[in-house]
Amino acid sequence: AWAVSTLFICEGLIDNGGGRHVAADPFQFQSLSQQATRYEGAGLRALEEAGVSELVEFYPEESQVVFPRLLAEGRRFELAFIDANHRFEGVFLDLVYAGRLLEEGGVVFADDVQLPAVRRAVDFCLANLGWTVEDEGAEGDVHEWIVLRTGPHEAFLRPFDAFVDF
Repeated sequence: AWAVSTLFICEGLIDNGGGRHVAADPFQFQSLSQQATRYEGAGLRALEEAGVSELVEFYPEESQVVFPRLLAEGRRFELAFIDANHRFEGVFLDLVYAGRLLEEGGVVFADDVQLPAVRRAVDFCLANLGWTVEDEGAEGDVHEWIVLRTGPHEAFLRPFDAFVDF
């Protein structure tokens, strides 16, 4: 909402020779109940003021709406930063779609894994999709984070009844 993470991602894009950042945020101007939010476009203004708005492809929608559209368009990415909906179903969908959108062996950075719903969604991907942990923040931090490496795309083609408890 405030675009702090997006500013850091854009800095990384500039430092590493380019690329674009795709961001989905339905709360820049209004809430899901169509009420004005306290952000009032602050994140987008911060990107403009920093001179990096041209690096950002912004969607004012929930990621659960945007990710399937990007997948249908055949888009591919190398990195996904997951820090939006913190309810289990939202994080689960974000992670699963990120796994499908990323190149095989892509990197997923998930924030707020201290929250039980976020941790459980991550656990599903580790147990069922062949993902591995690359790095993890210190337990007890205000915002615990984890960096994951996605597994082979064949993990999405496993038998229809495949499931490993997590």
